Amino acid sequence: MGGQAAGSKIMNVKKTILCVDDNEQSLSIRKLMLATRGYRVIVCTTGEEALEVFRRGGIDLVLTDLMMPGLDGNELVTRIKQVSPETPVILFSGKVAIYDQNTQADIFCQKGYMRPWNYWSESRCCSSASAGQSALPA
Repeated sequence: MGGQAAGSKIMNVKKTILCVDDNEQSLSIRKLMLATRGYRVIVCTTGEEALEVFRRGGIDLVLTDLMMPGLDGNELVTRIKQVSPETPVILFSGKVAIYDQNTQADIFCQKGYMRPWNYWSESRCCSSASAGQSALPA
């Protein structure tokens, strides 16, 4: 017989989201909202720190602010996509309504455009549309 042995437990693996924002208050709220919905959340306040964390592996989705000192969100997206083109990245901003610069982000939106827990489903839709299938199981 195939399948699960009687009495075995199915392990529910948490998806890991890397959140990057120089605004610590926004970052802590986002972390709380996502963690209470079952995601593992890693937070970074700089692009440089986020890139270092990302290179260690294990990140399923990146949410990054656009405007940050040092390595800004757009450059962070570019570097992440060089390491892992298949990892979905959502770039957002509280100051820029429409970002018309060249970006490799999968989605750009204004802060507050969607609830933090909707980021995952938005990234899955984006991955589905570009790959023809869901690259990120729920």
